[in-house]
Amino acid sequence: MFTGRLRLAAGTLRPIDPLILSQTRTTFSLLVLAPLLVGFRGWQRIKLPARDLAYCFLLGTLGVAVSNYFYYLAIQRTNVAIAITVQYTAPVWVLLYVAARGQQKLSLRKIAAVGMAVVGIALVIDLLHAGAGRLDAWGVMAALLASFSFAFYNVAGHGILLRYDRWRVLVWTLAAASAFWLVVNPPWKIAAAHYAAAEWMFLFVFSMISVLGAFSLYFLGLQHLEPTRAIVASCLEPVFSILLAALLLGEVLRPVQTLGIVLVLAAIVMVQRPDRNGAAELPASDPIE
Repeated sequence: MFTGRLRLAAGTLRPIDPLILSQTRTTFSLLVLAPLLVGFRGWQRIKLPARDLAYCFLLGTLGVAVSNYFYYLAIQRTNVAIAITVQYTAPVWVLLYVAARGQQKLSLRKIAAVGMAVVGIALVIDLLHAGAGRLDAWGVMAALLASFSFAFYNVAGHGILLRYDRWRVLVWTLAAASAFWLVVNPPWKIAAAHYAAAEWMFLFVFSMISVLGAFSLYFLGLQHLEPTRAIVASCLEPVFSILLAALLLGEVLRPVQTLGIVLVLAAIVMVQRPDRNGAAELPASDPIE
């Protein structure tokens, strides 16, 4: 969708700005999810106290909206492999945050995992060849900002998800993100882009698959898997994303980049597994990409 080569019916989809993609997927998802939840159980199904609504506003803006935008911007300016691998280092930043606050001690294994993640990032973005013009600095920075935003979403969302079910939190974070985008990019600016009906249909279907469909399956998986195993299973997302990008987009990874991806994924698993002394796992949520 960022290249203008995606075929729709008889033509191709013109390139879509990351801002429009981020805005429409949260807004469309909200317009479908909110009526479903309210229709089945009434407003009590999504009701939250004012303090928690403000909390969800922070989650929706600094977590969902910001991470969405910078993640898509990173894909547009670099490639799928760099964007998703760097974003998935969020558990490493969460670990450093909780350790700095004294909420968890850094074991030797987790220190090694942090080092692995940093080395893995350097290999994935191919710093050795950055001087040859292969590295888009803004794209890499966007991927890092997406990972920091996702880390915030993990930390800030942990407490409220202990008190309320995920669907209730999700609908209000989507509402906050949608309201934020309405201010940043008002409806008349979207109308001025003159998107065709086929493009609107694509944006709608994309929203349903990537948010509501993905979250429904992820929540269902959590009912049958303990958190650590769910996290490990979710690490397959970068693997499948990179494989699909290679097959469908022709993205080719250098061997050193492949090694970097392996190091990052191994670091994620090491960081999020509990210590032998029974230390609590890090707060974790699935990224709303």
